[in-house]
Amino acid sequence: MDLSGIDWNEVWRETQAKTTFRGRDPKFWDRRAPSFVRHSKTSEYVDQFLRIMDAKPHWSVLDIGCAAGTLAVPLAGSVRRITALDASEVMVSLLDERCRREGVSNIRIVKGRWEDDWDELAIGVHDVAIASRSLMVPDFRSSVEKLCAHARERVYLSTLVGDGPHDRNILEACGRHHHPGADYICALNILYQMGIFANLSFTYQEEDPIYENPAVALDGFRWMLDQMTAQEEERLTAFLPTYLVPCGWGWKLPRPKVVRWAVLWWEKRQ
Repeated sequence: MDLSGIDWNEVWRETQAKTTFRGRDPKFWDRRAPSFVRHSKTSEYVDQFLRIMDAKPHWSVLDIGCAAGTLAVPLAGSVRRITALDASEVMVSLLDERCRREGVSNIRIVKGRWEDDWDELAIGVHDVAIASRSLMVPDFRSSVEKLCAHARERVYLSTLVGDGPHDRNILEACGRHHHPGADYICALNILYQMGIFANLSFTYQEEDPIYENPAVALDGFRWMLDQMTAQEEERLTAFLPTYLVPCGWGWKLPRPKVVRWAVLWWEKRQ
């Protein structure tokens, strides 16, 4: 097979069209915001991403899909200024509240989407552009081109490895087919075809929570099942006692869940 003849952006398009998570509009993230923020507080992802990034004090940073400041707030003390962009009204409200509470004054918050005209939003060009776990877009190449157009020095993005944070067994027990979407290897090949020789690193986290009982575990899995139906909840309620393993303190997954994210970054001068 002549691998050079593969249009990797088309592979991305076709894979994203099949993903379980397509069509996640701002209203989805409005609903998801509280649980997303809680999970982010216990995740090792932020520290690992920021170590890879190695921020410089003179940088201005554009953070696209910033959520409630997952990266922007801890990064704010290490850079000159940040523009934080997110489509969810709830997320940007939570970020504004967090900045006020923590006395962060160098973050400009903008409500906006990938699809918007960033010139109309007065986004401007920054030293560095970040798309952290936010490239759930139908056209990867055009989104990267947009990132590059708004960055002087570097671009950082992170994307799925395999199933990402989702538990395939939980989703399928409810009767939902799990198609995670295009992962990092597709992204890496698109960048290569664009003439971008990206650096590649991975974040790594083992998640091994202990739940008081299966009912508590079910609540812990709700974030994976947006707008879970009564029938799906009934299926999951019956499934969890057969899936979870009793332990001294309660119930846990049969094995720790390993979550990796691929971090790709490059210098604009190349």
